[in-house]
Amino acid sequence: MITHLNLGWLGVYPRHEVGIKGIFISPFIHSTDVMHLINNSVPLFVGMAMIIFFYQRVAIKAILLIYLMTGMGVWMFGREVLHIGASGVIYGLISFIFWNGVFRRNIKSIVLALIILMLYSGMFLGVLPNQPGISWESHLIGAIVGIIVSFMFRHEVEKDEIPTYQVDVEDAHLLDEEGEYFLDRDTFSKTRNERMRNQSDWFSDSTF
Repeated sequence: MITHLNLGWLGVYPRHEVGIKGIFISPFIHSTDVMHLINNSVPLFVGMAMIIFFYQRVAIKAILLIYLMTGMGVWMFGREVLHIGASGVIYGLISFIFWNGVFRRNIKSIVLALIILMLYSGMFLGVLPNQPGISWESHLIGAIVGIIVSFMFRHEVEKDEIPTYQVDVEDAHLLDEEGEYFLDRDTFSKTRNERMRNQSDWFSDSTF
């Protein structure tokens, strides 16, 4: 938010009751430095767009969790100074996309992780306390929150991630009305000895 008013007091002030409101408000408050605002707006838009488009099933929940958990983390563990800006949330979004590639391990997630790595690999330096006036705690906590949220939703499969199977024309008569096979796909490819061995295993497992 660009304004001539001093709204820094609306930021997160760690471990003080007056700073709790900053958990919800601080991402919308920025300095009057236009370039800083632009540098934050682009990755914020890219991160949110990628999550909403490619992870539709968890997008809203993931973004809200990253937004709130980052602010709460800064309030609990940050230095006792005012923290403003959306940088922590941005780190959370970028981290979420990258670590989805690690936890989900499907082609889409891995490709997205590599894209994020190429675009924003330089952001990893932002978690180090080497820049005065920068809330590196927000960056670090946001990155950690992104890892946690991606791990939480690692089993939430998107529609385009569900594996599909092709049915040979000559096998179509083996399907029932719901498209399921009456018999196992490998029934006719097994030898007689293999089928007998499987049956004996089944009987032995069924006895009490």
